[in-house]
Amino acid sequence: MKYILSLCLLFAFNIGEAQKSYHLAVPEAPATRMGGNQFFKTAVAWKWKERDSLTVKEILSGNIPSFLQKFVRINISMVDSSTGKTIKAYYFVAPDYLSIGTNDDWARVPMTPMAAQKIADAFGCFLPTRKMVDDIYLQAVVKLEPVPMYAFRDSSITMWQHHLIVEGQRKLRKGLIAGIKKDVVLSGGVSRYPKPGHEAIYGWHKLDGKAIQPLYIGHINWWVDYSHGIRLVYKKVWVDGKEMDYTEVLANPVYKRLLCDEEFCDFYKYDY
Repeated sequence: MKYILSLCLLFAFNIGEAQKSYHLAVPEAPATRMGGNQFFKTAVAWKWKERDSLTVKEILSGNIPSFLQKFVRINISMVDSSTGKTIKAYYFVAPDYLSIGTNDDWARVPMTPMAAQKIADAFGCFLPTRKMVDDIYLQAVVKLEPVPMYAFRDSSITMWQHHLIVEGQRKLRKGLIAGIKKDVVLSGGVSRYPKPGHEAIYGWHKLDGKAIQPLYIGHINWWVDYSHGIRLVYKKVWVDGKEMDYTEVLANPVYKRLLCDEEFCDFYKYDY
């Protein structure tokens, strides 16, 4: 009986622990993996399509810094207006934007939403909404002043330079970081935009908490520049202790407000 009780307690403990943290499951990276410096040297003169192709290939092969694979818990809550009840929830996000390389040689790599969607789907993740970007910023432990750049915004050189500038600001501080990029986000507005093939971006918060970039859907979906970043979010959300897929949450007339603050919180994915 004691043995059975111990097993039950151990099982309950493991379930509880699983809800406290999440580690991204990625393939074991090749021993001769490409570092961040080499990535941008290789892609120095490339346009978006070639750079995207290499980015997806490297990340899906497991070439992601290990520190980026340990996700951070984001706690959220809302009051159900019909019942007055406070609903508590949480989900897990990557501590930084998608990057290539090792912990000692890595770089944040901007990419199109199509490439981001392919990676997110492969790893059981999704892209955040505008509300989630705000919630992540509020709970970040490293908040940095945005650094705009004005020349050759969509070039690999500028992307690499911006990464180095952010690292100079960060000064090796660790933990959930925000304020350094505009997020590529999920928005029902993309599917309702008059022209097909667009993307939604939002964020780049200043130290006063205000976002430089309001929700914007005007860019064609192949436009990507140094300021864009991809934050992965694990697809499971815990609502009042119940595990749900994020699509279930967005489809729920009450719970959807935990993740979305738009008029239309419908599920949307970028085609690739």
